[in-house]
Amino acid sequence: MTTTADQSLWLTALPAEPRPPLTGAHTFDVAVVGGGITGLTTALLLKRRGLSVVVLEAGRVASGVSGNNTAKVTALQSTVYSQIRRKHGLAAATDYATASQAAVNEVAAIAARENIDCDLRRSPAVTYAYTEGEVSDVDHELITARQVGLPVRGNTDVDLPFEVHAAVRLDDQIALHPVKYLRGIAAAVEGDGCRIHENSRVLDVSGNRVSTEDGHVDAEKIVIATHYPTLDRGLYFARLELTRAYCIAARVKNPAQALAISTGSPSWSISAHEDKLVLAGQSHATGKPAVEPFRRLEDFARKHWQVEEITHRWSAQDPTSYDHLPMIGSYTPGNTTLYTATGYMKWGLTSGTFAASLLADLVTGKPHELAERFSPHRLSLKSLPDLVKKNAEVAVQMVGDRIIPADATSSETLPRGHAHVIRDGLGRTGVYRDDDGQLHGVSMRCTHLGCFVRFNAAERSWDCPCHGSRFDVDGTVLEGPATRPLPRKEPR
Repeated sequence: MTTTADQSLWLTALPAEPRPPLTGAHTFDVAVVGGGITGLTTALLLKRRGLSVVVLEAGRVASGVSGNNTAKVTALQSTVYSQIRRKHGLAAATDYATASQAAVNEVAAIAARENIDCDLRRSPAVTYAYTEGEVSDVDHELITARQVGLPVRGNTDVDLPFEVHAAVRLDDQIALHPVKYLRGIAAAVEGDGCRIHENSRVLDVSGNRVSTEDGHVDAEKIVIATHYPTLDRGLYFARLELTRAYCIAARVKNPAQALAISTGSPSWSISAHEDKLVLAGQSHATGKPAVEPFRRLEDFARKHWQVEEITHRWSAQDPTSYDHLPMIGSYTPGNTTLYTATGYMKWGLTSGTFAASLLADLVTGKPHELAERFSPHRLSLKSLPDLVKKNAEVAVQMVGDRIIPADATSSETLPRGHAHVIRDGLGRTGVYRDDDGQLHGVSMRCTHLGCFVRFNAAERSWDCPCHGSRFDVDGTVLEGPATRPLPRKEPR
């Protein structure tokens, strides 16, 4: 298993026994594909409106990105308002702020209404300058955040054990235990004609039918809430960029309680849970090399805190749209059956919550004032050059990968915990030797669109640099858009 699948601080709260997979034929008003923050919140809101809902999750509820994050629910999100204003103007940034603050309030309301014990606490969110070179970005974010209506203030008196050169602070935001929160939502969804099925990967959506390996559901409405849209329609893979970031939890004395993130590169995202510091960063494009990300996070933690123990290591992958706004709405233009949400820019607990509110309105035919703003079918002329550049890079990857030489001709001397590439005729075999000495061989051609995958040594996974699909060392799909595993090959 990958590091992420085994080591997240939050995933220890998963129930020991999974829910049963979908079998047979069933009918519901709505089928929701994906058991994370967006899918479960959407399902709950639709159930409260009297609809029968089924949630189909490929793995375990809350075991994806929703269980591998920094557990922040906040409307202040690094320098997001400055970015949105540059690309879309002040009105768009204001709409995003309105939606984000509404999501913070909605999370608190759901936790209270459903009586969910999820370690929820109110805390200030802080965007800070770790170096003097970051001060101007913080100043711009302070100005823009005020203009969009957030009650922020500039304040360098931040609960951090190092000098802060500038900071923006927004009080009364939320930290929580995301898996406990989603377990509570899942419990509220089940019953009264609504169900959740785990280990039920959706393999096909055709018309009003959603099919898994062992069953299918017919539904009037279908919501694809898989974080990254998995269906090969709508060209989402051409409009999203995937980024992977890493996280550690460390037992320290007096962990910082603020929900803080720096603006530079690398950025340092800081939070706390009980006696543990939660530190995230070291982002890179999926499929690109990761240079000892966990060690760098540990070095930063030990530099600024008295670390007693590094207790957990994990990572997560996040899509950002080409124009830096979430995409929420019908899957394809004019579609009144199929809906989706994606592009949360690493702020999924917040954006996934407001996406659920918007999706619930769209599914039930209720007008929503922000539907046009976040429509997946909008066109941003200012961002078109970014879209062209992104897809040109993908084209280079698809062609250039075919002439990159293999690493070795044999796996005889491959150390445990390492991987390499062996040329196999016109193709290639990726070979990994596990901690027990067993070799695992897989085809390196991604089952989505055929790019060659790269080995991520930090997570022990094969990652696609084109559209972000990830596979375990035995070829099992870890993250889409791919839905089929890498074919296994005989290692040599």
